[in-house]
Amino acid sequence: PETSPQGISIDRALTEEWLARPDAELLRQKTWRDRFAPGAPIWLTETGGAACGGLRWQPTFLDSFRYLDTQSRLAKLGLDAIFTHALISGSNGVIDEKTLQPNASYWGAVLWRQLMGTKVLDAGPQKTGLHIYAHCLRGTPGGVAILALNLDSSAARIRTSPSARLYALTAPKLQSRTVLLNGRRLELGHDDTLPALDPVLVRGRTVSLAPTSINFITLPQAGNRSCA
Repeated sequence: PETSPQGISIDRALTEEWLARPDAELLRQKTWRDRFAPGAPIWLTETGGAACGGLRWQPTFLDSFRYLDTQSRLAKLGLDAIFTHALISGSNGVIDEKTLQPNASYWGAVLWRQLMGTKVLDAGPQKTGLHIYAHCLRGTPGGVAILALNLDSSAARIRTSPSARLYALTAPKLQSRTVLLNGRRLELGHDDTLPALDPVLVRGRTVSLAPTSINFITLPQAGNRSCA
């Protein structure tokens, strides 16, 4: 059906309408929470991509945008915790159940866990085609971590403070399971060890975002008082 993730065509995967769908449901749940259990935390135990067997393109880079945007926008709206439906399960997992190799969203999940702290900051209003979120940088007092999702097929630019570090995720094709970090292919090493997830240092105050890219930007020297 049209309302099911299975009814969403690939050409709508990066549309504002599709990505904003979780907002209304969280706001509805908050209304019920405030009525019957004021102050109780809200946990999301299964995301929309898990419905009806999962999205057809869920193992590919294309779904990494929804995967990370959902976490970011719901955290900004006050969600306390979010769970991936399955680590390994059909097309729903972040790891392929047959090869045990990471699906594309796995790499976004790893970087999120390493960089994005639990305190959410105000990154300003969203722009169509360019979603920007900010959290305190995990493990770095005063530091800030930014997630910039360039949904557009053309490059974009954002301004930051000096000495920013960029982790840019791209793919050869949107419907590819191969993910590149700053142009280098990500793959597990011997005994399934993680590769080095190193950023590039941005010179100046402007960060260039590649077309249809996912960008984690860290500002360890931001001196943000809310993150102290």
